[in-house]
Amino acid sequence: MRGMRSAAKQTEPSKRSYAMSLRQSVLTLWPYLMAFKGRVLLALLCLVAAKVATLLMPWALKEIVDAVDGQRQQLLMIPVGLVVLYGLLRFAMVFLGEVRDALFGRVTEHAMRQLGLKVFEHLHSLELSFHLDRQTGGISRDIERGTNGLSFLMRFLMFNIVPTLLEILAVAVIFSLLFSPVYALIMLLAVGLYIFFTVFITEWRNAFIRAANQADNTTNSRAVDSLLNYETVKYFNNEQHEARIYDGFLATWEQARLKNRLSLLVLNSGQALLIALAMTALMWLAVTEVVAGTLSIGGLVMLNAYLLQLFMPLNFLGFVYREIRRAVTDLENMLGLLTRKPSIADKADAAELTIAGGAICFQRVSFAYQQGRPVLNDLSFEVSAGQKVAIVGASGAGKSSIARLLYRFYELNAGQILIDGQDISQLTLSSLRRAIAIVPQDTVLFNSSIRDNILYAKPAASAAEVDKAIDMAHLRDFVSRLPEGDQTLVGERGLKVSGGEKQRIAIARAILKGAPILVFDEATSSLDSLAEQAILKAMRDVASQHTSLVIAHRLSTITDADRIVVLQHGRVIEQGTHQQLLAQQGEYARMWQQQAQQKESS
Repeated sequence: MRGMRSAAKQTEPSKRSYAMSLRQSVLTLWPYLMAFKGRVLLALLCLVAAKVATLLMPWALKEIVDAVDGQRQQLLMIPVGLVVLYGLLRFAMVFLGEVRDALFGRVTEHAMRQLGLKVFEHLHSLELSFHLDRQTGGISRDIERGTNGLSFLMRFLMFNIVPTLLEILAVAVIFSLLFSPVYALIMLLAVGLYIFFTVFITEWRNAFIRAANQADNTTNSRAVDSLLNYETVKYFNNEQHEARIYDGFLATWEQARLKNRLSLLVLNSGQALLIALAMTALMWLAVTEVVAGTLSIGGLVMLNAYLLQLFMPLNFLGFVYREIRRAVTDLENMLGLLTRKPSIADKADAAELTIAGGAICFQRVSFAYQQGRPVLNDLSFEVSAGQKVAIVGASGAGKSSIARLLYRFYELNAGQILIDGQDISQLTLSSLRRAIAIVPQDTVLFNSSIRDNILYAKPAASAAEVDKAIDMAHLRDFVSRLPEGDQTLVGERGLKVSGGEKQRIAIARAILKGAPILVFDEATSSLDSLAEQAILKAMRDVASQHTSLVIAHRLSTITDADRIVVLQHGRVIEQGTHQQLLAQQGEYARMWQQQAQQKESS
């Protein structure tokens, strides 16, 4: 019972909609556990041997007491052999238990590693929409709790619950043989009532546990969200506002925890009462027999030792039962992630992309993120091999969606996207994405060095290749001014460098990848005019060797494009060179004049 108090902080999670059943979980785990059959067998042998030593200890204690009691007139006569046997049995119980844990620990740790890796790889195979909709904290907790749940199940279910049940049966047999069936009956009745009461009350407590768990998750999510948006909080002087919201969540959590604690008091008190009644009844019978001369003092000591030995692990039954339920749910949640099939995956007969020149063709493409809210409508345009084509239009026109569809992050509602005449839906995702490099509008960097972030595009690249990419992205001056050079850490999500510097790092990364197709998605949106010109020159130098698709808001950055495609409400309304579009006096010309006026007024 005392062990339950410290462990009560771990609350039972709710089962996810994608969770596996217990049977599916066992079938999934079985191959991992059977990878070390020899270790499992040795661990089970150690378990049996430790239990035998445990059951013999009270008997050895009885023999010692009876031997001493029978020779109490000869104080110097000590049953040395029995004392040594008792010591050896106690050592064997502990030692064999440790050997068992060491042997089986390797099995569980290997299974945890393999499962964790499999889930991690599977999450990376899922489509972009899953990751945009997911709760990152919830998913990471599912993985963490699931791997820990596996360890807990193996340790407690195999080495605590099952051995304890076997020990109860063995003690019942011993009581029947050495005392009388009445002793065994009282003991089994007490254990049965104890288990029933524990399961019943634990099930009743689950509502409080779930409420506390939900409050804990909500509080944690709000804290993380607030800290991630630290700058926004400061911009609006909302520290106290955030504190009030957080305190509201904490108050809910406090109330949930109070109810959880009170229900735990009921459970622990009931368990203690049942144990006390059982031990009182059995000790009363034993003392009566000792007084009557039908039971020795050693027999009384043995009975007491068996009762203590038996009820001590039962003290933790409520905790273990609840934790096993939690561990099973955690494990089912984690393994359930593996049942989610990627909606974007290679088809059975998918072919490798063969690049001839890198020509891109959008043929009557229609797409919507949500039904009833179309983003692209019957969109058609081409980018010839080696050409630089710009996509422009107002916000919400569908410009950035074109890049996502080219990467096949989503399936089209209608139409085709072709690269060198090959439908990308019929190609392997790895060969398709290997052929494209992108400079995204919102560059997110890993919390490592500048050089590592550039090297991420091509981990096997030589130092000379990385240096060339740094030079072509006009990063050299910036890097040389830093005390640690390109080994400078960029911070979480790249927050230690400016937006312009992040974009130049992204450009260097795209250059290093060396893909035949380049996509620039608002690649100069965070740059000042001087930096923008430097980056534009770098982009032109790189683009001259590649097929380039430039998604732009600033029209001044794409005047040299071979063709400009103007979008409106997901449709192509104009196409042509910069001069041709200005001469048409259409939407592009209007946008050009508007931006020119904004530049003059600024």
